[in-house]
Amino acid sequence: MPRNHLGEVRVNSTMALRTLVVLVLILATSGCAMFSPSPPQEQSNICEIFREEPRWYDYARDSEQEWGTPIATQMAIIQQESSFRSHVRPDRERLLGIIPWRRPSSAYGYAQAQDPVWGEYREDAGSRFARRTHMKHATDFIGWYNDRTRRMTGVSLHNPEHLYLAYHEGQGGYNRGSYRGKPGVQRAARQVRDRAGRYASQLESCESEFRCRRFWQVGPFCS
Repeated sequence: MPRNHLGEVRVNSTMALRTLVVLVLILATSGCAMFSPSPPQEQSNICEIFREEPRWYDYARDSEQEWGTPIATQMAIIQQESSFRSHVRPDRERLLGIIPWRRPSSAYGYAQAQDPVWGEYREDAGSRFARRTHMKHATDFIGWYNDRTRRMTGVSLHNPEHLYLAYHEGQGGYNRGSYRGKPGVQRAARQVRDRAGRYASQLESCESEFRCRRFWQVGPFCS
């Protein structure tokens, strides 16, 4: 009887260990999505977005001052790319239409930046500690990328539709006109254009709420 009891304990311990390993693997492969912040509830209004996440205004404004892309355009691109979800990745392809397979790209985070260009950004303008899951780095990345688009393609930083086409296709693809045969990409670019226009109009009515909200931002320290 004691031997049987010992055997049961060993079996139960083995099963518990296997269960623990499975749980750890699930957590590791989920990209820690369960610990990511919730996206804003009202994404059609930039004032409500910044009321919910006031630091995002600071990050986008810093990026605008550094690189020149308007706040409204930055946020419109992020909404299009990730719906403000910090840890989102492209859906996995399905093998035989059933089995989850690899992802179509390495896009990740708020700005859906892919591994190669994110590495270029960290080398050129960011730091090795920049994270695609942090809005500060996502807005700075978009500003940096759009500035490069302006220099390589001549697209104005005030042309959100074509900035997005270059963002999606890459500057080389944009110059080759690769988007012309992609109606879905063109439709997404028009959505970014329209959303950026709405965001810009909305921001005019509420930006003062966010610009000088800290106790030291008075007089000459508020701009």
